[in-house]
Amino acid sequence: MHSHASPGLASAWAALSGDPALLARVTRHQDTAVLPARLPVRDLAAACAGACGLAAAELVSVREGGPVPEVRIDDRAVAAAFASERLLRVDGRAPENFAPLSRFWRTADGWVRTHANYPHHRERLLSALGLDAGAGPEEVAAVLRRRAARETEEAVYAAGGLAVALRAPEEWRAGPQAKVLEALPLVSAGRIDDAPVRVFGEPADGLPLAGVRVLDLTRVLAGPVATRTLALLGADVLRIDPPGLPELADQQADTGLGKRSALLDLADCAGLRRFEELLATADVVVTGYRPGALERFGLTPDGLAARHPGVVLAQVSAWGRSGPWGQRRGFDSLVQVATGVAAVEANREGRPGALPAQALDHGTGYLLAAGVLRALTEQTRTGGSRLVRLALARTAAWLLDSPRGPLPESVPPPPDERTTARDSAWGRLRYALPAFSYEGGPADWARAPVPSGADGAEWAAGVR
Repeated sequence: MHSHASPGLASAWAALSGDPALLARVTRHQDTAVLPARLPVRDLAAACAGACGLAAAELVSVREGGPVPEVRIDDRAVAAAFASERLLRVDGRAPENFAPLSRFWRTADGWVRTHANYPHHRERLLSALGLDAGAGPEEVAAVLRRRAARETEEAVYAAGGLAVALRAPEEWRAGPQAKVLEALPLVSAGRIDDAPVRVFGEPADGLPLAGVRVLDLTRVLAGPVATRTLALLGADVLRIDPPGLPELADQQADTGLGKRSALLDLADCAGLRRFEELLATADVVVTGYRPGALERFGLTPDGLAARHPGVVLAQVSAWGRSGPWGQRRGFDSLVQVATGVAAVEANREGRPGALPAQALDHGTGYLLAAGVLRALTEQTRTGGSRLVRLALARTAAWLLDSPRGPLPESVPPPPDERTTARDSAWGRLRYALPAFSYEGGPADWARAPVPSGADGAEWAAGVR
């Protein structure tokens, strides 16, 4: 079924301060079989991908002249892109997306979900539960059955780990963090100063970000999805990771498409000096670490704009940047549990559920990329350093405010015909194709992903 702008797309585009007249440029092919859930995940995914595609098409028009290209959204392509980490194959091997200790657990009074994919998070979780480093799921389950969910949440957080107690939507809304998020728009975007218009490198046909340099300081999964999308659109994206904490290989293979990757120790004088040199010539800086983690390196909006006028700073967090949870780490799976999404998606026996894709991560990632594109459009027109901010929990509130349907009978696998293959440093990769397309735009990424630290900490040769 073909349709034009849905209420979800109109809402997302309005949150990005886009011209509503441009919504007529978007056509969507719907497929009600994909992304089934009680909550309208399929519509949220199409709205976020559609808004990003439209923002890209708008910038093509601004940089190259001519009308805004027509944007095409296909629900099956969107569903595949939103499940990219599940569809990834490395020489035929499926990645492990959740480690054995990343799951729901019964507690004495409810449920808790933990996240322990990274070794340091696993160690902190086990330490908080009084278990030795070799403990497995059986030992964890035995401890948690005797503990209260909220008490576990606080104890694990205090130890630097990740665990969140299940809440119903109304419980979350009654809490202080939800009140902070209620006051925020879906996309917080604004002008920091009156810096002059920036001149980027030469535009390339259909690639609105040709000649644009993006410094990628993000981790799982929303931030890397945003910067992967910017790379698709022609940006020179350089991802920086600390030497002691490189990205998990499968995650790098999934979200590193089109990017280059370098390791830099910002705590080291030489590393920080090199980082400052990169900042001085970056057009866009995208951060996805928890709030406060990068500020000591001068990555505050005002500080960055003062040193590098005209820069676009885009920030994504799990819970928002203020309030009692503002400094907490978080992942899509945990945000679903805290905000009530997992309770809404519970099965008939009452076991908490999950969305059919990590839609908060992916949706927020596409909106973040769209926010960068719109900021560059406005910068090109009127100048000014720009700030864009999103939070997974704010995206969850948008989803929870939408009409709900019945519990689906089953969740089919994501459509794998929207994938392609290429060679990489890890072997033959099969991966999901882009979530959106537009007339004259890219159908795939220009380069394969590379392992963490495969490149030097420098911009690509020949880009400005």
